[in-house]
Amino acid sequence: MTLTLEDTLKWLHGFDATVTAQKAYLSELDTPIGDGDHGNNLARGAAAIEDALGKQEPADLTAALKTIAMALVSKVGGASGALYGTAFLEMAKASRETQEVADLLAAGLAGLQKRGGATTGEKTMIDVWAPVVAAAKAGNLTTQVIDDAVQATKPMKATKGRASYVGDNSIGHLDPGSVSSGYLFSEMLKAGVTA
Repeated sequence: MTLTLEDTLKWLHGFDATVTAQKAYLSELDTPIGDGDHGNNLARGAAAIEDALGKQEPADLTAALKTIAMALVSKVGGASGALYGTAFLEMAKASRETQEVADLLAAGLAGLQKRGGATTGEKTMIDVWAPVVAAAKAGNLTTQVIDDAVQATKPMKATKGRASYVGDNSIGHLDPGSVSSGYLFSEMLKAGVTA
């Protein structure tokens, strides 16, 4: 499926609303293994995205993805702003060549891996992005795939990012970045965007 400007706006409005509604929960997840600010940071990013998109309707898909990226990078504190911003920036770059959903998500994942230096199994958002991209490429991305990927971070020991500082104490907690990534992809499906 190709990603359109209209679908992208619908998707991100949904994500922004969900992140804002789940702000306290995301920060609560982040408290035992992080700085306890993931929800507040992302909610700030959501407001920035809405503000940026509201000021000027993007002319095309590339412009929309870039606007989203810049809003996240400029307004979200912590690693999540840089990581989400990088993912959307790489998607924006890739969208000049292709509008295929799976290809765009793969570009976002590659950007995340390059920026954060993480791979699967390290209890980071990569643990959701990687299986989602694989499922998107295979044409079988479902909410079950997304939920399973998020839940799979719970028994993992964090070896990358802020959560790695607490070592074994990270085991038994969901990774906040994986949970917010789960919201991102679930909202994508709700917006009618399938791979």
